Amino acid sequence: MSQPRATKVLVIGYVWPEPRSSAAGGHMMQILETFLQQGWDITFSTPATSGEHRADLTVLGIREVPIELNNSSFDTFISELAPDVVLFDRFMMEEQFGWRVEKHCPDAVRVLETSDLQSLRDARHQRLKNRLKAGDDANDFNELFAPALLEEFQFMAETDLAKREIAAIYRCDLNLMISEVEIELLVEQFGVPRNLLHWCPLMVDLPSSPPVPFEDRAHFLHIGNFRHAPNWDAVLWLKTTIWPLIRAQLPAAQLHIYGAYTPPKATALHNAAQGFHVLNWAEDALQVMSSTRVCLAPLRFGAGIKGKIVDAMLCGTPNVTTPIGAEAMHGDEVWPGAITRTAREFADQAVQLYNDKVQWQSAQLQAQALLAKRYQQSTHGPALIEKLIHCQLHLAQIRRDNFTGSMLRHHQHKSTQYMAQWIEAKNRLN
Repeated sequence: MSQPRATKVLVIGYVWPEPRSSAAGGHMMQILETFLQQGWDITFSTPATSGEHRADLTVLGIREVPIELNNSSFDTFISELAPDVVLFDRFMMEEQFGWRVEKHCPDAVRVLETSDLQSLRDARHQRLKNRLKAGDDANDFNELFAPALLEEFQFMAETDLAKREIAAIYRCDLNLMISEVEIELLVEQFGVPRNLLHWCPLMVDLPSSPPVPFEDRAHFLHIGNFRHAPNWDAVLWLKTTIWPLIRAQLPAAQLHIYGAYTPPKATALHNAAQGFHVLNWAEDALQVMSSTRVCLAPLRFGAGIKGKIVDAMLCGTPNVTTPIGAEAMHGDEVWPGAITRTAREFADQAVQLYNDKVQWQSAQLQAQALLAKRYQQSTHGPALIEKLIHCQLHLAQIRRDNFTGSMLRHHQHKSTQYMAQWIEAKNRLN
């Protein structure tokens, strides 16, 4: 394949990347590092304020440029930058800035980093809340998530969030999808052309040293950003249902819970007498994961793939999760731990993994095989670059083939443009 000229990339971020706080932040850093390996020129911009755990991109040679919503200063900025590729981090950024990019840099390849399908996550959350409100048993995944994607599609299709998110996907030239399940949902149920979607999961380098052995580990662990609703629900489910079942079998067991942006409602759950320790943010998540014997990921809703589980595999830490936690993560490979469908089964499998050295070591080996098969940066990084170069070289044809995207850009961008201009004019008067 012939190569386009040296590529200049603008990333419009939802937030400044926080790779040690969330899987989304980690995935963004992996994408940026893939671009850097090509020698591409990168500018990262966002209207968000600086987060507590944000990465310093300047040390990598990436320019950091704050931008404003509903402000024509962005027009001058992007016109002077003249990027070849614009990457929107989450669909809300495409909604806000897509029309400006198209107006001032029409030949730039527009790429959406979806992170996960937020409308799918929201639909699953609503279904869980409906069951809890009705007093149903939300501890049984056989009931909670059957018949799975078809019902979720029907639920999603009625929501404004899904309409907005999928419209943004159509408007872009390429969409990075972290989950193969979500690719199939978009193609089979929503009719999105497959060529607009590119599978780009978490991308990691395989560990160069052997993991910490069974005898040198202790305790259970749960980790996750508390601002992410599925993580908070998982902590509540652990507290109220799963952890008491584990402690009934292992009275001396200890659970360490780490998460960025720990709110008072989470610290209030801390109870040392119950072995339930809420420990705030882990400065080195891989270090605490490597000293833990079993990772617990009791996710009752969510989307995408789970960074905490990839971290567990990197550290050789077997995990226990749910069908939601394991979704799109292992393909045909054996799961490195246990996938459970009820709270009782979750607790029993966690105890068994914790006590059974042979089963634990087998799960550790399965994690290594799974990482090598599905998550190597050396595989997915070059595939991403190849896809982007293909888009650059065939952009006119890609857009001709995507009439729906062109139609949506025409109507949505006009309405967004006029609203943004009205807000800007109103702000000047205040």
